[in-house]
Amino acid sequence: MIPQIQSFLDPDSETFSYVVFDRPGGHAVVIDPVLDFDPKSGRTGTAGAQRLVDFITAQGLALDWVLETHAHADHLTAAPFVREQLGGKVAIGENILQVQRIFRRLFNFEKEFLCDGSQFDYLFTNGDEFSFGQLTGKVIFTPGHTPADLAYLIGDALFVGDTLFMPDVGTARCDFPGGNAATLHQSISTLLKLPDDTRLFVCHDYPGDRRQHQCQSSVKTQRQSNIHVREGISEAEFVAMREARDATLDMPRLILPSIQVNVRAGVMPPAEDNGQVYLKLPINAL
Repeated sequence: MIPQIQSFLDPDSETFSYVVFDRPGGHAVVIDPVLDFDPKSGRTGTAGAQRLVDFITAQGLALDWVLETHAHADHLTAAPFVREQLGGKVAIGENILQVQRIFRRLFNFEKEFLCDGSQFDYLFTNGDEFSFGQLTGKVIFTPGHTPADLAYLIGDALFVGDTLFMPDVGTARCDFPGGNAATLHQSISTLLKLPDDTRLFVCHDYPGDRRQHQCQSSVKTQRQSNIHVREGISEAEFVAMREARDATLDMPRLILPSIQVNVRAGVMPPAEDNGQVYLKLPINAL
């Protein structure tokens, strides 16, 4: 069965979230939902995620999974809100444990925080399969951007998270803790061995003023046209380009609030003794 796909763009973070389903009245998964967050005030909102909830409700779908491609550094996940409204299991790759260990140290999390992935409902291993309705998904680990990135192959549709962008934008940065450009190249090579006509859906698009936002390409198009990893570009050339480019990039605007929430599966840190929840801002750490 060919999956049906509805995309939702968060314009603030230029993030695409997806509802993937087998048929109206059937079963669905949500991929990479976004929580609204205003860093100036520290205020959160759910208007963007509510669009996904409303679509699922209007289609009469049962939500089986809320899938994260990795612990994002550019937006806070809305997974807890979506699960609260519609049910489903929140899942991510098992390498999230590495990311939790890295950022537990950076943020000096409370001693009760466990780096065992227990904040999530399910941890995938490479090659795992999951089902919803008449569809089956396969998990493909794609480390490099972070140690915990993965892609979801559902029918003829591949959801790549931050591993690849649209062909004219290229590939993800690799300078976050645990990232590695050579590893990313190997992960991308694995994805580009899939059939040419595999539909490829990105998590972000950064078109600037060149064109409108887009979320879909294909394996063939990426292999032929991606400005960073098209055919004829060697791994050594890619690594040199990626490392030189990453050295010029600023940290993402929301990396500090988003990471400390996303490694908790979207749950905020525990309130302090005055009843207030706080996010930390480590000084001179990144």
